[in-house]
Amino acid sequence: MSKVAIVFWSATGNTETMANCIAEGAGAAATIVPCAEMDAAKLGGYDVVAFGCPAMGAEQLEESEFEPMFAGLEGSLNGKKVALFGSYGWGDGQWMRDWCERAKEDGAQLFSDEGLVCNETPDDDVQAACRKLGADLANW
Repeated sequence: MSKVAIVFWSATGNTETMANCIAEGAGAAATIVPCAEMDAAKLGGYDVVAFGCPAMGAEQLEESEFEPMFAGLEGSLNGKKVALFGSYGWGDGQWMRDWCERAKEDGAQLFSDEGLVCNETPDDDVQAACRKLGADLANW
């Protein structure tokens, strides 16, 4: 079983709900790590990392906390097993496509080239998909 870190930032609680469901699915393999506490040294202690951030502004990652943390890890993502998730309220999910491409360019081994996205509040289907993602990550 893989050790899974779930690192996220949430403004409205939607991405937090997704993170909690991923953690439920992963069970004992999961540890939720606030984005402010994640760094390259801590990243090395996990087999798999699920990063979650909602779309902000013009479909981008949250700029004050999440983006600086993620940028600081980019040199450590080569070969790392990574999943991306988040919620959005407008647009068509371009931020996730851009983020997936960025992670691939950093050398991350992505669980999914599309990430796991949710428009607005995670409904039962999205919550179930998050739990399945957690279980899949624990066994990856």
